[in-house]
Formats: sequence, C-alpha cells, structure tokens
Amino acid sequence: MSSSESSPPDNASVLRDLWRVISRFRGRILLALAFLILAKLAVVSVPLALKRIVDELSRPEQFTTLPIVLLVGYALLRFASTLFNELRDLAFSRVTQYTVATYALNTFTHLHALGARFHSSRRLGGLLPDIDRGTSGIAFLLGVGLFTIVPTLLEIGMVTAIISARYSGWFTAALAVTFMIYCGFTLVFTARRAIFQRRVNRLDSNAKSIMADSLINHDTVKYFTNEKLESSRFQHIMDNWAEAVVGNQKALFILHIGQSGIIAMGVASVMLLAGQSVMTGAMTVGDLILVNAYVIQICLPLNALGFVYREAKDALVNAEKLFQLLRQRPEIDEPANMPALRVSRGEVVFNDVSFGYTPERPILKNVSFRIPAGGTVAVVGGSGSGKSTLARLLLRLYDVSDGHIDIDHQDIRGVTTRSLREAIGVVPQETLLFNDTIAYNIAYGRSGATHEQIVAAARAAHIHELIDSLPQQYDTPVGERGVMLSGGEKQRIALARAILKNPPLLIFDEATSALDTQSERAILSELNRLSENRTTLVIAHRLSTVVDADEILVMERGRIVERGTHMRLLAQGGMYARLWQLQERSAEVEDAEKNLQVVH
Repeated sequence: MSSSESSPPDNASVLRDLWRVISRFRGRILLALAFLILAKLAVVSVPLALKRIVDELSRPEQFTTLPIVLLVGYALLRFASTLFNELRDLAFSRVTQYTVATYALNTFTHLHALGARFHSSRRLGGLLPDIDRGTSGIAFLLGVGLFTIVPTLLEIGMVTAIISARYSGWFTAALAVTFMIYCGFTLVFTARRAIFQRRVNRLDSNAKSIMADSLINHDTVKYFTNEKLESSRFQHIMDNWAEAVVGNQKALFILHIGQSGIIAMGVASVMLLAGQSVMTGAMTVGDLILVNAYVIQICLPLNALGFVYREAKDALVNAEKLFQLLRQRPEIDEPANMPALRVSRGEVVFNDVSFGYTPERPILKNVSFRIPAGGTVAVVGGSGSGKSTLARLLLRLYDVSDGHIDIDHQDIRGVTTRSLREAIGVVPQETLLFNDTIAYNIAYGRSGATHEQIVAAARAAHIHELIDSLPQQYDTPVGERGVMLSGGEKQRIALARAILKNPPLLIFDEATSALDTQSERAILSELNRLSENRTTLVIAHRLSTVVDADEILVMERGRIVERGTHMRLLAQGGMYARLWQLQERSAEVEDAEKNLQVVH
C-alpha cells in the first residue's frame, strides 16, 4: 500500500495509539483517577446528608439545638466535590497538553519524513485543518471525554447501587429501562450523525484548500481578472458546506429531542413511584428528596454523557484524518541501521537509470553518465526532457525505477538520505525563502552558523553590500516566500546558503533561468567560483551558462542524444548546435534592444 492509500484507522486503534502515548504519565493518571473517585463519593454523599437533615428537621421536638454538624458537613461535601474535581483537572492537565504537543510534533516530523510524491500531491489548505481538528479531537478525548464519561458511569453505578439497597426494586427497574433505551437510542443516532460530520469535515477541508490555493496565487488571479470566478468557486463549495452543516444540525436536533424525551419519561416514572410510596407511608419526605436528588443527579449527567458521547464520536471522526496521516509510510523508508555516505573523492555515476513519476509515464530511459571527482557535467534540453529529474534522483527525493546512482562506489539507496543530502548543496531554479529575516534564510545552509560566518557567506555571494545598506540589515524580513526581494537577490541568498553549507557536491538546477542577462552574468561568475574543486551537476536552459563544463549532455524525451564539450558539440552540428544558434540570435536581439534604449 502506498503512502497515499492508507485506510482510515478504526476507533479501537486510535484509542490504542492514544494509550501508548499517555501511558508514560501513569502516575498522574492514577492520581487524577483517585481525585475523580473522591469527587464522586462526595457528590453521591450530598443527597444522603440532605435526606438526613430534612428527616431530622422534620422532627424539631427531638432537638434542643440546630444540627450544626449536619449542616456544616453538607456544605463541606459540596465544597469537597468541587475541590477534588479541580485537583483532578490540575493533575491531568499536563497529560492532556503534553499528549497534544507530542502528536503535533509527531505529525510535523512525519510530514517532513514523507516523500516528494506525497507533498507534490497534497493540498496544504486542506491538510492544516485536518491536523488542527485532529489535535483538538485528541485534547477532547483525553480531557472532557475521559473525565466526563468515566465519572458519569461511576456516579450512575454508585447511585443505582444505593437506590437498589434502600428502596423498592421498581425504582432500579425504572432507572435500568431508562438507561437501556437512552443508550440504544444514542448509539444508533450518533452513528448516523457521524456520516454527516465526516461530510462537513471533508467540505470544510476542501473550502480551506481552495481558499489557500487562491490566495497563494493571488497574482495570477489579478493577471486574468478572475476575482469573480474565484468567488464563485468558493461560494459553490461553501453552499455545499452550509447544506451539510444544516443536515448535521437536523440529525443533532433529532438526537437531542429523543434523548431529552427518554430522560423525561424516566424521571416521571421514578417520581410517580416515589410519590406513591410517600402517600402509603413506605417512604419519608426525606426519602422523596433523596430519590429526586439522585434521579436528577444521574439524569443530568446521563444527558451530559449523551452530549459527551456525541462529541467524543465527533472527536474520533476528527482524529481519523490525523491518525491516517501518521499511518502513511514514507515512500523512501530506510532501515535504522543504514550507514552514512562517505565522500572521499566525490565521483558521481548514473548507471543505466530509468524512472517515471507514474508507471505509465516514463521520464528517464536508460540514462548513464559519470561526473568525475571535482568535475562539472551540464545537462541541457527542452522542457520535459528529464533534466531536472536527474537532480531529484541524485538527492533521492525519489528512487530510481531501474539502474542505480553511485557516489564514490556507494549506491545512494544503501546510505542514509540525511548523510546524502548533507553532502550536496543545491542552488535551485526558484528560491523559496522562509518568512523570516535575511540572516535566518542564509543561516539555513548550516545549523548553528555564527553571524560572522553568515556575513562571510553573504560577502562571497556579493550581496553583503546590499544587505548592509538596508535599515535593518541582516534582520530585514523577506516576506512570504521572499516577496520583499527581487529574483536576483533571492538567488544570491540561495548562493550564500550553498557557500555557507560548503558541501563536496553541488547541483545548480537552472539557477539563473529566472534572471535577466546582466544578473545572470553576475551570479554565473559566483557559481563558477563556488563549483571549483567540487563535483557539480548543472541543469541548464541557457547554453551560455555551460560552455565551460567538462562535459555537456543533451537530453530529449528522457534519453541522452548527444554528449561532449561545447566546441565538440558545435562541431557536430546536431541538436546542441541548433539550440546554440537560436539562443545566440535571441541574445543578439536582446543586446540590440538594450543599445537602442541607451541611445534614446
């Protein structure tokens, strides 16, 4: 089963997973349960104390003074129930919060462990609400759910035992019938309502996905003046969501009314029995008050139990997506005892490599080449020829379908991905920056880098002067995805990152394709300097950037169709020579236009 096809976990497995996490807090759990039992003993004792007070005060001739002990004891019992409940919550709060934090961290870590195939197909706007609802569901199950369901069941059991021991079996029978009808009704209708809740969650995630996607691409929306189209798309899904919520509310209405009706019938039957017993002298007024207090005491929690059960089912539904996500296995799932990559010389060999993102669409077909230690190999070709895929395979974002890739005679599938990627520096086509400071984004190349090292890397990338001229200098925020910087500035930060990382292997993946000619020439000299004495793979669109490469590979439809040095390929007069001529003409036109602008 692929990572994207994992089935939803059942409720039992969700609860088992929860127990595995919270079991390390056994001491706190036992302490919280002790406070819970003490609180319920106090609650159950309150009606008994009240009955005693009523019966005693019903015969004032027997007393010469007010029964202060009983009255104070009654007040202390009420206080004790509140005190022990608060102590229970205090003892258990660390369990709940640390468990939620653990699941949030596990999910965050797991998302980074999942492969490029998962992240290329996921919708971030829908993923985040699933995680948020899942962690909220876990908090509910541990907090309100656990400490409402368990105490309520405990209280119902204690009250039923007291009534069974003191009064007629008809009282117990009436309560038992009420409980059975109530539980049966709640189970059936809550299961039906879960269908509505899942649909609401699905539509809510879809709405968040569309919203996030539209806002991320707000420039594109404006380019094509499609604000109304985006609003129409969002309105359509929100209309469906509103209908689903209304349907869910209707199901909840039926559930609430049914539960309240069953409880009302149970209370009526017990009070009729109690009233008849008082009339016949079998029970005192104190007994009537006791039974009434107990019936209210267990029927109100019973109603709360129904509410909590419904919410707990909703919480389980909400947690399903989170646990399903945590069950997805990484596409590249390496054993724990794999050795690290050892880079001695830095030779890279692609040996008869074939690959396709999907089986029916092969991208690379039997590709073989060698990058000598300290050498530079450039790959050129049209869009869709498979050149960027070579970089992704070398970084092991995907595994090859056939063949193998070796670094210093080590198959990269036999070493840890961490050590592999630590050995490779990447300057990508599109530099995506964190919404943080310039210093943070440069320092991302090496964890724990000092400010002096960051400045040195910026100087080497020829961006220090620009940064130093800014009011906040290295503490300048770059904005979402680096929108506060130009394309050339972002590329220089990417270059500074790679310089700071100082890796033995380099990948330039169309690192200058988004720049103008002047910016490209400025950055190209820095890239060439950085690649000195390093094994370098250059993925290029502009041929002018690869003329000094030790070997140039020309790719078409996933195959290498030409290879050689720049001069040799020009002499062959093949595909590379034709591409060179086309790009030379384009460069001449661009230079002529610039000269014309200067004249004017």
